[in-house]
Amino acid sequence: MQTRVIRRALQVTVLGGVFMVLQAVNAGAMIQGITGTSFNLTATTGHISTPDSGSYLIWGYANGAGLAQYPGPTIIVNEGDQVQVKLTNSLTVAGAGPAPNVSIVFPGQHVVVSPTDSGIPGILANEAAPGGTVTYQFTAAKPGTYTYYSGTDSALQVEMGLIGAMIVRPASGANYAYNHPDTQFDRETLFLLSEMDPRIHQVVETFGPDAVAATGYLANYFPVLWFINGRAAPDTMADNGVPWLPNQPYNCMPMMNPGDRLLMRVIGGGRDMHPFHFHGNHARVIARDGRLLESTLGAGPDLSYELFTIQSQPGSTVDAIFGWTGQGLGWDIYGSPAEGPEYAHECMDMDNDDFDDMTHEYCPDHYKPFPVTLPGSLELTFGGFYSGSPFLGLVQSLPPGEGGMNPNGGYTYMWHSHTEKEMVNYDIFPGGMMTMLIIEAPGVMIH
Repeated sequence: MQTRVIRRALQVTVLGGVFMVLQAVNAGAMIQGITGTSFNLTATTGHISTPDSGSYLIWGYANGAGLAQYPGPTIIVNEGDQVQVKLTNSLTVAGAGPAPNVSIVFPGQHVVVSPTDSGIPGILANEAAPGGTVTYQFTAAKPGTYTYYSGTDSALQVEMGLIGAMIVRPASGANYAYNHPDTQFDRETLFLLSEMDPRIHQVVETFGPDAVAATGYLANYFPVLWFINGRAAPDTMADNGVPWLPNQPYNCMPMMNPGDRLLMRVIGGGRDMHPFHFHGNHARVIARDGRLLESTLGAGPDLSYELFTIQSQPGSTVDAIFGWTGQGLGWDIYGSPAEGPEYAHECMDMDNDDFDDMTHEYCPDHYKPFPVTLPGSLELTFGGFYSGSPFLGLVQSLPPGEGGMNPNGGYTYMWHSHTEKEMVNYDIFPGGMMTMLIIEAPGVMIH
């Protein structure tokens, strides 16, 4: 028995080869974070978990009196906002030494200190002493993707977790990356890439930060854990805010419908370069470090370019747009009458762009049959994302206990670091800097 699941932020029903469409709300399109113009962050301690049952001390930015987060809360503001960020230092450390000063730097922003600021001047920014506060003020003058992190002893404090993302939404609207129509998107996903050397965290937890220098671990850095948004796979694919990851609230499993434009906000959050690879299609890089790749002001991303792997550099950000239609697969993604009469459907291309106007099917491949004969179910090893069918939106019967992670019959692609060691935790596969992209059939409500 098979179930056709073709929905879009529309609900699509196949009846006699005609798509009947019902408009619905596009859900789950935006990145989770904290919004407004005034923010209270607290540098505090916590622990993160890894799927191999590891637990590691972190220093993280918390939203107010909340838990330390890794990475810190994603700050989301609007172009032109007068932004104020108050930082309180609540770090505690082991050993006899005092807790360190902490701070925040905001690359790409012109930061000034509050006239009533009680911070201590540091090399890169005013710092909050243990138990103290410091206030930063700036105008979010340019839209884009940015990072923020500790400007105090950054080699140690960023490693310990004091880093986060900041998004400045343009005046054009929340579904634009920048003030140009070519930057419009349907969905967006954050990819803050980082790594960890657990030895450093263990020394800090046992002996305090002053003991790290004597170990030489910062000079001889050897990470064995890799993260997307503070999580290692398969935790990357769990929902936002799951209770077993209280200090790692942000997930990373992009989901989209054919024809959607997915904005990828990629941030280098550690000290290593990470080649982030995405299957299914190339992505078009439209901006770097919060600056649109345009030849002249107002031209739009005319200097954009396509990549199959983004080289994420420490402290740098990349904005790229990814799309998927099934073009190039070589078969009709919705099936053909060669597989059975129930697969009959139209490919309606009124604007002559080679794609169905509703489902974004690639019409030159319309009714091309699936190129191979699938083996019988007793001859297969099933993955958790297999729906039982090679066609988008179809779910077929599976042996008991198989599948279950793809209830709508979507297409799944692995997205991951192209450095193989970064796809494991302590050399145990799978894990590390890896997640899945799910292409859901038109009309599937994405949450």
